[in-house]
Amino acid sequence: MEEAKESACDAVLDGLRQLGDISYAVLPHDIAHAVGDLKKSLLSTIRSVIDWEIGWIDDRVAGGDRLREDWQHRCEQRRAETAGDTAN
Repeated sequence: MEEAKESACDAVLDGLRQLGDISYAVLPHDIAHAVGDLKKSLLSTIRSVIDWEIGWIDDRVAGGDRLREDWQHRCEQRRAETAGDTAN
């Protein structure tokens, strides 16, 4: 059963590869290469944007951690001050 699924999947992928090859084969050589380069450039730009966004998120999470720790520290200081005031 599993082997039949893999075989069917391979057949579908082969068909998609063939369609992809045909879509470039119908174009003149220089245009096919220009379209391919344009698509790769676009995908590279998208990858760069995604990498930047991931870095931005990591920085914001780290900044949130710092703020949370600062807030906790301030709360502990206020509790200690309040406890010291009520003890006097």
